[in-house]
Amino acid sequence: MTRTSHKPLVTTRFLLFAAMLIALAPFASRGGDAPGGLSAEQVAITERAIAFMDEMEALYFGRIAKLNGTDVIEVLDFPTDFAAHNVWVARGAVVEKAGRMRVIPTKPKADFQRQRLWSRFFSLDVHPKSPKVGMLHAAFTLHYNPDGSSAIGGWVDVLPGAMSAEDLGTLKQTMDRVCERYGVDPEPHRKMSCEGTGGEVSARRRKPACVGGSFYGRDMMEINEQNFRFMTEAYREFLIAYLDLIEKNKDLPYRPEDLAKQDFMRRNWLEDRFYSDPYTSNVTPYEVWSLSTLPPEVKF
Repeated sequence: MTRTSHKPLVTTRFLLFAAMLIALAPFASRGGDAPGGLSAEQVAITERAIAFMDEMEALYFGRIAKLNGTDVIEVLDFPTDFAAHNVWVARGAVVEKAGRMRVIPTKPKADFQRQRLWSRFFSLDVHPKSPKVGMLHAAFTLHYNPDGSSAIGGWVDVLPGAMSAEDLGTLKQTMDRVCERYGVDPEPHRKMSCEGTGGEVSARRRKPACVGGSFYGRDMMEINEQNFRFMTEAYREFLIAYLDLIEKNKDLPYRPEDLAKQDFMRRNWLEDRFYSDPYTSNVTPYEVWSLSTLPPEVKF
């Protein structure tokens, strides 16, 4: 396990900052582990998937650095017998905590997991200081199986806190536009975001706004060109819209009742991580998910 922090010398240009982020990672995310047993077409998808994660990482931390006025990043590498984990965290005055987790699974740990031929997981968790913007949880995952099957999916939504109906509507419309372009009905995915999937403990589960969608479940989409483009575009557009809302609301005044909603939201997320989500409660090490996903402060 390694844990470090880093502050680059150049902070004024986003392209240099993005290049630093990609070069900084000690994690073998973009090469060095060429997948065996995949077709040339499948290998091309894996390369595009990793490039997409790199793109989202650079976009995300670039925007966070501009909002916070600092680009200090804490890095945690945490390999286990079951997966390689890498976490980056940024903290500041506008976005109190912004986490990113990348996982390369190597073998199953829980009985609900399967051995994969190739697999990746990527997630972002954002905790703004202002209660006027809720927290974002955005996960993206894809895998190929030894039997030739594949799946791509994720979870992109917010826990609302004291967000306005207008801002929640902005996020909903963002997802609706992407779904319309690809002929996807968003409502089943919003229903799954609200209700969850098998293995979750409903009484302690997160309470999302259900304006994005869950793309998990038994019937995850297979990996093909259409589904890859849809999932990556939905993720990208929702993330950008959410970061724009942080910028829009960062200086707005708020009331004690708004902070109370934020406190409830953060406590609810903590309960979800400990007691409901099957991966944080059974698979991913506490040192990894707590650093990446938990709020900066939780009140009881």
